[in-house]
Amino acid sequence: MLWTSWLVLLLCWGATSGEQQADESDGTPAKARADPPRQRSPPPVEPLDFGFVPAAVYDTHAYYEPGPIGILFHMVHAFLYAIQPNPFPKDMIVKVIQQNMGGIKIEEWRKPDNVVLLLQWIYYEVGFLTCATIGITFVVLIPIIGMCFCVCRCCENCGGEMHQRQRKNADCQRGFYTASLVATSIFITLGVLIAYAANHNVTTQIKSTRRLINTNMRDLKTFANNTPAQVQYLTAQYTTAKNKVLSDLDNIGPLLGGRIHSQLEKEVVPSLDTALRMAGAMRETKEALENVSSSLEVLQEGTAKLQASLSGERASLSNTLSDPACTNGAVSHTCNTIRSTLSQLGINADFSELPDVSHALANINTVLKTDLSNIVQKGYSSFNDTPKLVHEQTKNIVSGVKGMLDKVGTEINSFSKMFPVEASLVNFTNFLNQGQKNIESYYPQVDQLDFYRWIGCVAALCMVVLVLAFNTLGLLCGACGYDKQATPTTRGCLSNTGGNLLMAGVGFSFIFAWVLMAIVTTLFVVGGNVEKLICEPLANRQLFKIIDTPFLVHPAKKNFLPGMLFQNPNIDLTLGSLYRDCHENNGLYHSLQLETMFNINSFLNRTVYNKDLAKVFESVQVDLQDIMLLEQAGRDNLMNFANSGVGEIDYEAYLAEVNKGVTLVDLLSFSTDLEAQADQLPRGALENALKGHASSIRQIHRDQVVPMLQAMKYVRARSTLSQSIKQLQRMSNDLPVKVTNILSAIDAAEYLITHNASHVVKRETKGYTQSLEGYFKQYTEWVKNSLTAEVAQCKPISNIVDSMEIVACSFIVDSVNTFWFGLGGCCILLIPSIIFSVKLAKYYRRMDTEDVFEDGQEGWN
Repeated sequence: MLWTSWLVLLLCWGATSGEQQADESDGTPAKARADPPRQRSPPPVEPLDFGFVPAAVYDTHAYYEPGPIGILFHMVHAFLYAIQPNPFPKDMIVKVIQQNMGGIKIEEWRKPDNVVLLLQWIYYEVGFLTCATIGITFVVLIPIIGMCFCVCRCCENCGGEMHQRQRKNADCQRGFYTASLVATSIFITLGVLIAYAANHNVTTQIKSTRRLINTNMRDLKTFANNTPAQVQYLTAQYTTAKNKVLSDLDNIGPLLGGRIHSQLEKEVVPSLDTALRMAGAMRETKEALENVSSSLEVLQEGTAKLQASLSGERASLSNTLSDPACTNGAVSHTCNTIRSTLSQLGINADFSELPDVSHALANINTVLKTDLSNIVQKGYSSFNDTPKLVHEQTKNIVSGVKGMLDKVGTEINSFSKMFPVEASLVNFTNFLNQGQKNIESYYPQVDQLDFYRWIGCVAALCMVVLVLAFNTLGLLCGACGYDKQATPTTRGCLSNTGGNLLMAGVGFSFIFAWVLMAIVTTLFVVGGNVEKLICEPLANRQLFKIIDTPFLVHPAKKNFLPGMLFQNPNIDLTLGSLYRDCHENNGLYHSLQLETMFNINSFLNRTVYNKDLAKVFESVQVDLQDIMLLEQAGRDNLMNFANSGVGEIDYEAYLAEVNKGVTLVDLLSFSTDLEAQADQLPRGALENALKGHASSIRQIHRDQVVPMLQAMKYVRARSTLSQSIKQLQRMSNDLPVKVTNILSAIDAAEYLITHNASHVVKRETKGYTQSLEGYFKQYTEWVKNSLTAEVAQCKPISNIVDSMEIVACSFIVDSVNTFWFGLGGCCILLIPSIIFSVKLAKYYRRMDTEDVFEDGQEGWN
């Protein structure tokens, strides 16, 4: 098993430092990997691409399809199953091995347990024993029977008398014996062909054996050459994980700071947004107050002119109504009516009485001297600088981690160089080359032995062929030389020669049959038991179960294979599991369960993500005390805005005046009514004066009222005043409460950052370090999976077992069994061949005497 030791060495050279290091337990990495309860799941770790491990391509295809001769193999298997239908005696073999480990002693077999085992074995072998007994009986009796038959014929008995009696059915009997001998000879010929095909198959498959040996040796070399490169690839891929960690460390600001920022912005950004909106409200308030002031001046100017015109017209009309003519009884009623409506000649919307907004506007201008938007933007900037702050505060830690990662990579590479890989590889390759040379040196001897074997088998077959030749020639000569008109004493020379050839065949049958049967019996007992006890259990892996039986070889050694390979029989490693894993082309590390001796996880945990690196990651701290969301100037600015007097303006009074009409009464209607009433007066100066006043009122409506209702200047002023008043009323509603709420929200956000953000920082820092650790976990899991399935794929080991099974069982045992099957059939058929040949020779040989009848008629038909 020297080559196995070399394979194990080649696999494990770069994965661990030995059994002592594997046995050292270190709980820190496990603790570092353990995830404590957390409020939310960490962000998913980006999957890494480690590429593909260089795969070894093996040439051996351990599969054998026998072709047409497989039909014969199946016939032999069916015959053996008929002879031996019992299942494989696994338990019995195990007991025999366990009870005779110290050697077989005759006196031990007298014990009852051993007697029972012996009886069980006889019961299992009863089919073979029966057939072997028949064969031995055949070997013993055939020479005796042949000798007795020869002596008997020499005494002119047993058909030795050269006289043939007349029988009526002589032709029928001769035809029957001829047909029977022909059929027997045909079956014997088939047996010879079967045996020869099996014999030739052995020679043919021995050449294929060389191919299997060459491909298996080539696969072992491929295995040995590729394994170090595969392990080197595993160690080199640490750079992939390291580079990803270094990339994340270089971007610790955006990654970790961004996570912290995203968690805090839920509270911080809304408070700053409200402060920024309040800064916009200040500017809107100033614009609205300016609009109110300008619109009020325009409207006050227009209403003042209209008020003056209407007051003058009302005074003039009052003087006119004071005319003595109005005292006349008929006119006085009309004058009094007109006089009662004089109060309607006035303006309705009097903007001059509205309170002035200049004081509030002055306060707002004072407030706006401080740029609140700029102060809030500074708060945004201070908060958005969290990634930069994190980067600055972790600069030393990042540089330290980079140094540690470089050190780990150096340790892994230097560790792989500690082992004499090149020397080991050269030694193992030399061992394989020398082994192959040694095997190839036996090829001429194997060829020579195979040639002798082939000659021996052909010689055995030639014995049967010789009998077949005599039978065939005897049948041909006898059939061709037979004359129905000839009497037994006058038969021709050709017919007589045919009979003599048949008897020669009988003689050689007695000479060779027992020899051939001895060969058949020997090959049957050996080949049949090898097929049933080795080949079939090897094909269905029952043989592995015997070897893998616990405590088979020693009461204190549980498993045989690990005890032989690693001197540790307690490892749960069996030959069956090793073959199964290698047959699936898994890695040798997994197949041999080398983790029990060379724990790759322990090494990687101690090296790749060690406790020092974990401590460095745990020491990551971020201080957000320097973040200021709103300066004191901004706070004072908000308070001044709340106390600017905007909320003290009488907005209802403004809205009431804006919604009023220009005059108290429609001047056109008033002038029309005035003319109508003037028409009721007697013609004269009073009538004309009143109509003149009506005309003046129409003029005032046309020149002053209509422009105020339709001119863009006044329409825009009224609209702007209405909208600005409503806007100011809306913004000033609970303004102190709004400012207080904004300042409270900002205070709460700053308190969260300065006092309560530590748990957010710890949580996000932990998530960040877990993502870094996740890259190392991916690497270690990839290494573990690669060792399990891709590195040092041990298909050559299962191929060797399969090749041995193919060569031993399919090439040799099946062919040997087919050989004795065909040859045994020939031996059995020689018995009826002897009988039919003796009977038929009587009809072809020339007799010394014959039956004579008085009437001179002979009946030899």
